[in-house]
Amino acid sequence: MAAVFLAGTAAPETTAAQARERAELIPVDFAALAGWEDDDHDAAFAAFLRSCDGPARDAPDNTVTLRPGIALGDDLARICEAARSWQGEARAFFEAHFSPHRIIPNEGRPFLTGYYEPEYDGSRAPHPDFPAPLRARPPDLVTRNAENPLPGIDESLAAARRLPDGSHVPYPDRAAIMDGAIDALAPPIVHLRHPAQAFIIHVQGSARIRLADGSVMRVGYAGRNGHPFTAIGRLLVERDVIPLEEMSLERLLGWLEAPENAKAADALMRENRSYIFFAENPVLGAESGPVGGAGVALTAHRSLAVDRTIWPYGLPVWLSGTLPDADNRPQPLAQLMIAQDTGSAITGVARGDYFAGSGDEAGRQAGHIRHRPEFIVLLPRRAED
Repeated sequence: MAAVFLAGTAAPETTAAQARERAELIPVDFAALAGWEDDDHDAAFAAFLRSCDGPARDAPDNTVTLRPGIALGDDLARICEAARSWQGEARAFFEAHFSPHRIIPNEGRPFLTGYYEPEYDGSRAPHPDFPAPLRARPPDLVTRNAENPLPGIDESLAAARRLPDGSHVPYPDRAAIMDGAIDALAPPIVHLRHPAQAFIIHVQGSARIRLADGSVMRVGYAGRNGHPFTAIGRLLVERDVIPLEEMSLERLLGWLEAPENAKAADALMRENRSYIFFAENPVLGAESGPVGGAGVALTAHRSLAVDRTIWPYGLPVWLSGTLPDADNRPQPLAQLMIAQDTGSAITGVARGDYFAGSGDEAGRQAGHIRHRPEFIVLLPRRAED
């Protein structure tokens, strides 16, 4: 959900060197990638080109630079130039310009989760049937980055509140915001039927909101309060409320929305101190995916969220293993993805979040994805290779 292809001079070998501090990168041949020949390389190529084109057409101005990634390097920019004029097969393009490397993490194991763009009914105006707000980014919120290092603020906090005197303090957490701490600073942009629906949109980072007049409002990430994310589904498993084998996004939402759980659900959601702010994106067409961290519209089954401190946006990643469908039936996974998004919970050299698409079916699939496929990164071949 920020800017793609930001100015910078970091070379691909810098990216690889940084990754090698956390993992072993083993060169492999394309012929060794099971299923490579049968993948839809045209779909991956289209997603790659979208990253090359950048965020200008898809992202509102206030969301373009919220989650900048590491610099791209000259070789990846050069490959983008070649892609714009490429006349051959998409598979041949990737084989000519990239070199596959299997990622073996030094610590932990590869892990893939899923996410999607929810669709819910909503109202722009306050209404008794729609009591749960999505809020606009408050003007006193400052995101920690190179320009705003936030000295004196705990390193675990990714944002802070700027006071009138220019100093900074931690931003109110979810519980305080739910209790009205910033109502005047962050007005609602839309209202949902249930707080659990708003919470799920916070986790997913975007949504399609169906309004009473038949129109669809697109909303996307516009910032967060900077507090660490806590997975409340994991808390329910740890507390023996929902068995691990039964846990899914659908099961979690059902528990949160159950009237008999109203008090417990409110308390549980407050345990995730992270709070997300949103902006409407009137530019996106009905068929476009939501805007991800790279500032471009995501592509279902081709866009991957990665750790933006390790991998640059636009980098191709091959996933090999199994993936559940919407009914939680295992299916072969042999697919080329493009790094186009990020997330506060997506940390690690072989950690990814698979964009399953929009709507209920995509949500069911995303909610089942907790898998450990192979991650194979396609690093740019240098110009002299």
